[in-house]
Amino acid sequence: MSLADIYQQFVSDMQHTTWYEYAAVFAGIASVWYSRAENILVYPVGLINTIIYIFISIKGHLLGEATVNLYYTVMSIIGWYMWLKKDARQETVLHITKSSSKEWMQQAAFFLFFYAGIFLALTYLKKSFAEGAIPWADAFASATAFTGMWLMTKKKVESWYWWIATNIASVPLYFVKHYVFTSVYYVVLLIMAIAGLTEWIKKSKQTTHELLQGHQQHERR
Repeated sequence: MSLADIYQQFVSDMQHTTWYEYAAVFAGIASVWYSRAENILVYPVGLINTIIYIFISIKGHLLGEATVNLYYTVMSIIGWYMWLKKDARQETVLHITKSSSKEWMQQAAFFLFFYAGIFLALTYLKKSFAEGAIPWADAFASATAFTGMWLMTKKKVESWYWWIATNIASVPLYFVKHYVFTSVYYVVLLIMAIAGLTEWIKKSKQTTHELLQGHQQHERR
């Protein structure tokens, strides 16, 4: 495909972008902005995005994308609860932290499990229902997204690495499926994910420092 063809497809597909796809995109960008700031609004705003994309995906016979957004919706409700959870002193239970080596292995296993399952499912369903599926690419984008969302509910810095992988995979994936505005959306999310990673690394260091100080003060008592 030449640059002229890519440009022509971009212009043509942008003209067919629906109002609700615009709404989903802007809600998604706002949600990532709130997650970068560790603001609880990440979840209610994100639910607007995921619910609309479930509809868009089902309408376009994009089973992989519909599954991802259904998962996002469920995990957003769980994450909303976990981020609001407080201890007996009414202090937030969850803090931004980095994963241990053991947790990294768990993440890799989590990713591989979902990649294999989604790849096999889409390979089978492509024959009858999900004609637009690209099993290997859809499975990668979905499995990285599943892992990123799971870690986001736990406020793990590494969630951003998985989001970056999801965004990189999703840019060409949505473009070839003629969801150009969504493809551009993932370019924006990629930039925001890099910024989010940087911000959460700083916050995790601050959290570690504060916890260490608290532990030292407790020992002095």
